[in-house]
Amino acid sequence: MNSNGVRHKSLVEIHHLSKHYDEGWRARMVLDDVTLTIDAGEFFVLLGKSGSGKSTLLNLVSGIDQPDAGQIWIGGTDITALDDRRLTLFRRDNIGIIFQFFNLIPTLTVLENITLPGELRGDNRREIERRALALLERVGLADRAGAFPDKLSGGEQQRVAIARALVREPMLVLADEPTGNLDEDTGRSVLALLLELTRDAGKTLMMATHNPEIVPLADRVCRIHDGKLMVTRTTEPAVSLL
Repeated sequence: MNSNGVRHKSLVEIHHLSKHYDEGWRARMVLDDVTLTIDAGEFFVLLGKSGSGKSTLLNLVSGIDQPDAGQIWIGGTDITALDDRRLTLFRRDNIGIIFQFFNLIPTLTVLENITLPGELRGDNRREIERRALALLERVGLADRAGAFPDKLSGGEQQRVAIARALVREPMLVLADEPTGNLDEDTGRSVLALLLELTRDAGKTLMMATHNPEIVPLADRVCRIHDGKLMVTRTTEPAVSLL
């Protein structure tokens, strides 16, 4: 159920997901039999301390990593059944990812960074540039389209990263500690912008964070502890940062 109290069909369905990593001669279970559904249009927050497995879960949902067991369905597609090529294409076409450290390409301008995913997909160049420039206007960087990332502040770089994640109009947006590398005031501004843009577009947002201040803004919150997923809050309405 989203912040407007409207129930939508589940967009993400995770069934009995498990993942471990080998540490020397020991196996560390990061996710243990995790089952979860996320509704279309929902802002879902995944809480957990560093190393708890929240980033691992996002990497599995994005298809960047593979589970030991279990299934992940996104928009009716079992991504755990896709080969590497089809999984790459599915992620490119349907998932927008926002990282803590921005991951902008330093040799490309702001506009080129944003349009690159659409160009790789073969989108019409004029249309992808139109959408990119419209998003730059929304994030307050219309005058920085020709700038290179090293000329931007951290907050400006993350705004570009948000525009890049949304320019292809993905069905799912994944954000891994998107404000973790920013100061408090800039982080609040960037988070407010991210929520505004995803909610205006009706997108599903799944965010991993260790910041409890984000909790009141979410439609639903779960916490990862010892590889298990625990419900923290599911009923209180989301509030606004603005």
